[in-house]
Amino acid sequence: MKSNYKRIIKAVVIICIIVLIIDISYLVYKKIVNKPKETSFDSINSFEVIDEGYISVGSNNNNKNKYEKAKITKYNNKLEKVWEKLYNKKYNSSYFGIKQDNDYFIAVGDYESNSEENKDSVRSALIVKYDSEGKILNEKKFQVLGDSKFTNLLVIPDGYLVIGQSIYENMTLGLSDEGGAFLIKYDKDLNEIWKSNYGGSKSAIYNDLIVVDNYIYAVGKDATNTGIISKYNMNGERQKTTTYSYTDRFGFTGIVSIDNNLYVVGAKKVTEDKNDYDTDGLIVKYDLDCNKLKETTYKGKGIDRFNKLISDNNNLAIVGQTGIYNKDKSTDKINVFSYNGIFAIYSKNLDKIKLDNYGTDIDDYFTDIKKISNKYIVSGYGVYEENSYISKLIEYKTSGKLIGES
Repeated sequence: MKSNYKRIIKAVVIICIIVLIIDISYLVYKKIVNKPKETSFDSINSFEVIDEGYISVGSNNNNKNKYEKAKITKYNNKLEKVWEKLYNKKYNSSYFGIKQDNDYFIAVGDYESNSEENKDSVRSALIVKYDSEGKILNEKKFQVLGDSKFTNLLVIPDGYLVIGQSIYENMTLGLSDEGGAFLIKYDKDLNEIWKSNYGGSKSAIYNDLIVVDNYIYAVGKDATNTGIISKYNMNGERQKTTTYSYTDRFGFTGIVSIDNNLYVVGAKKVTEDKNDYDTDGLIVKYDLDCNKLKETTYKGKGIDRFNKLISDNNNLAIVGQTGIYNKDKSTDKINVFSYNGIFAIYSKNLDKIKLDNYGTDIDDYFTDIKKISNKYIVSGYGVYEENSYISKLIEYKTSGKLIGES
């Protein structure tokens, strides 16, 4: 009888062990299956046409720790990559603007300092000077209140005009008249000559700039979804700022000049609400004293925005994106949108000549545009598989017809 009890007890123990193994295996499997997939991305934020091809800047996280790393990339005229250099210092970093200055390339962006330099990991604005082969020759950081970044720059005979922002990070309380959107002049050795700021200490930013008739015009955003256009003299003294309500959270992001008028682009909101789920692509025309003359909008799929523009034969060539609510991927807590790139041509009177969407069901974003010879080159990035983004350079004919992409 004892032998039977032993066999029963042994059988029960074995069954319990098997059940336990099955439960543990299921939990491990469930954890693996439900583990959020890391996002892999490689983007182009801005580029310039150079003699041998193109030079672009952006960022990617193609590294073991998945840190975002600023990158500068040279392409030949066939849109083939010649070389690419990463800013492999600190933790996360990104470049937003690039210009050529004779044999040098000047890139601007931001980086996140390491824990020894800054335990709160706030970002510092960054300007870097490269030689023609992508070797760093000089660099300077900039920070006033906390989170800082440079968004764009212009090359002038005696230096560089650089724009961006320096604001308190989200959890920091306080008021300061020293922060907000910045316009800074550096000499050719990256020494600061002067700086000028505008706006509050939480959200003001400049995104693009232009020089017309010895005045500097910068566009961006003030607090509370308000677009801004500012006029400065060449000594950095602000002459005027005109506000526009309401834009999305990025404000105005591009500016050009035609016939002594200024054209800026962004996204228009009907009211000052908290979300940006319904915006229209926006073009606003100003005179050289920042007085508004005219505006037009484009209503596409839902979230529509014009990002950058160039002037060409008295027309405006514009890129941006349009987004539509994705019901299948959205949840009770998260609204998901699918995006297509926008390529558009408008007249200087703001009449629409052509507008096409680029992409399929996956996301595509257009970030910058330039003209070379008889074609336009458009930069951006798009999804090639779930959670994986890749940078793109795309060619269009001046008629607006798509040629191909890198």
